[in-house]
Amino acid sequence: MKVAIIDDERSIRNSLKDILTFEKYEVCCAEDGLSGIVLVKSEKPDVVFCDIRMPKMSGLEVLERIKEFAPEVPIIMISGHGTIDTAVEAIRKGAYDFIEKPLDLNRILISVKNAIDKSKLIAETKELKNQISKSCTMIGNSVKMEEVRELIGKVAHLDTKVLILGPNGSGKELVARQIHTMSSRSKGAFVEVNCAAIPKELIESELFGHEKGAFTSAIRQKRGKFELADGGTLFLDEIGDMSLDAQAKVLRVLQEGVICRVGGDTDIKVNVRVVAATNKDLRSEIAAGRFREDLYHRLSVIVIKVPSLEDRCEDIPLLVDHFVSELSSEMGISGKRFTPDALDLLIKSEWPGNIRELRNVVERLLILCSEGVIDVDDVAKYR
Repeated sequence: MKVAIIDDERSIRNSLKDILTFEKYEVCCAEDGLSGIVLVKSEKPDVVFCDIRMPKMSGLEVLERIKEFAPEVPIIMISGHGTIDTAVEAIRKGAYDFIEKPLDLNRILISVKNAIDKSKLIAETKELKNQISKSCTMIGNSVKMEEVRELIGKVAHLDTKVLILGPNGSGKELVARQIHTMSSRSKGAFVEVNCAAIPKELIESELFGHEKGAFTSAIRQKRGKFELADGGTLFLDEIGDMSLDAQAKVLRVLQEGVICRVGGDTDIKVNVRVVAATNKDLRSEIAAGRFREDLYHRLSVIVIKVPSLEDRCEDIPLLVDHFVSELSSEMGISGKRFTPDALDLLIKSEWPGNIRELRNVVERLLILCSEGVIDVDDVAKYR
């Protein structure tokens, strides 16, 4: 880890450098504000120590300038003439910490460690967001996919409810995440509930939470998915499999914006955008008495139909390229190339499992084919 020291006092620079070097940090120094800015730009340190009073440019000015081009770098301000007002001003301008001279060894090391931990957390968060963004990329240039993108663009920034229809494995969750990412709620949580995977006796606790003692295994209070998604988006996947009792309570939340935990008697206000999805024909489910018509109309303000892979087979080459790149990176193997004939066979194949099945086939071929090129015989063998 690299630490930059900006201070006009040589003794301070040398003392800090000795302390930090002993702790195995890489250290670089500058003797005034202007050279300090140049140093930070060139060396890209993980943490910066900056004096308040310096010639040519004050520490607070240096702080502001560094924050313009490196906003995520923690800056620890140091001063022998510190006041509460100065410390408050430094923190207000974005300083990570403020330490008074004479410098205390333990305080320095703790502040540096915490600042580096913060930097790592920020970097990990950015990487995670990048991974999520990549995983949410909608691949395909077919007419049907362009129609889906156009509809997402029209509704994402609104808080209107969206019902996503499409077969299993077609990418309904991807559409829901894209809506969330493009919405004003993107900084809030995206919370997913697979209604088909939760037993009907537990779905209400999962959605609305429960109070301690509400039932035998409720040993502590639990917040439900609606509360966890407050300020963000709740994605109700496979909502066609939700029990009628739970449907009635979801309808109440959509109408009134309040929930009540299982075993509780207090209404809790929630601000949640609900996006639902199903592979079922909900109108047929309504006719069979398995789905509430009033809930259907609440959810289906906007309906987005996600095409099956066979309905957008011209996107298969792009999807294969994407999966090869993604999977090669994940598995740590060199990328392999599909021949035109191999791609043509994939395009002509049936895909009952849709995109999910295609991804599995690409992964299987990358693992089992030792050569750098995957040809039509490989696809026929391992398809």
